[in-house]
Amino acid sequence: MKSRLVILIFGLIYWSCGEQSVREEKAEEELSLKPVPAFNADSAYAFVQRQVDFGPRVPNTAAHRETGDWLTEKLKTYGFSVSEQEFTARAYDGRELQLRNIIGSFQPEAGKRILLAAHWDTRRIADKDTERLDEPIDGANDGGSGVGVLLEIARVLHADTLRPDVGIDIIFFDGEDDGEPEHRNFRDNSQVWWCLGSQHWSKNPHSPGYSAYYGILLDMVGGKNARFYKEGYSMQYAKNLVDKVWNYAHRLGYGEFFPMRRTEAITDDHLFVNQDANIPMINIIEFSPEYGFGHYHHTHQDNMDLIDRKSLEVVGETVLFTIFQEE
Repeated sequence: MKSRLVILIFGLIYWSCGEQSVREEKAEEELSLKPVPAFNADSAYAFVQRQVDFGPRVPNTAAHRETGDWLTEKLKTYGFSVSEQEFTARAYDGRELQLRNIIGSFQPEAGKRILLAAHWDTRRIADKDTERLDEPIDGANDGGSGVGVLLEIARVLHADTLRPDVGIDIIFFDGEDDGEPEHRNFRDNSQVWWCLGSQHWSKNPHSPGYSAYYGILLDMVGGKNARFYKEGYSMQYAKNLVDKVWNYAHRLGYGEFFPMRRTEAITDDHLFVNQDANIPMINIIEFSPEYGFGHYHHTHQDNMDLIDRKSLEVVGETVLFTIFQEE
């Protein structure tokens, strides 16, 4: 009986010390996290709405030109050094597209840089719809949501007294969404007709020798009940970064939105940044392992009724938290 009592007391002491050690480690870990400014979901939502108000941002249209001018001015207003990369590309059907990538740099003097990106153009056809197939879509989520989140991040970086310890480059890629239609065959299958802006930039960066520590691409991040799985190319080229961002999301309480599960590889702007620019870049995108893209994808349902402030907030806060932990 006496020996059992000694063992019990020893066990309680060991358990108590162990608990204290865990608490101390957790407290030390929390103290090592850097403070992060607040992300305003209402502001991000307004940025999405403003893009949609211009009309479909289809290359070679007035809405496209006016939106591009607005994006450039917004970045300048938020203290970014802005450059534009104008170029011409040929679409799958031979159409010549006048495109421009818009690049903004925050704290350009910083040596270590983080690249954030989204595409700002919209699709000129609704080839997954059952009506009005040849009309352009609003692209509230597919295009608008990623840009809205990045504009809000740009606003926060400018307005808040907190500053990240790294430089931030934001690129709005053009010509991402003008690939060949569903279920149609074209003669030349040797070229990727999607992601024309990132293909061009990755081979011709805006600044000679440009590099970044890593990149994060946002695509379709504003839909209701969105779930962001670990996309295949992101895992292939930048698994450690995927794990870090997803762990941050769970730490912030957003584990429901960022399942610890992999989905298939998707041809998107990050692929060419990885392959041609040699910058490890991940893609935060709504794409389900079971169902693929959402029901709205490349249809007229991709409008403001789809956009949810909570989804914008979850992604925006996760990205902000990530970049502010860098040093």
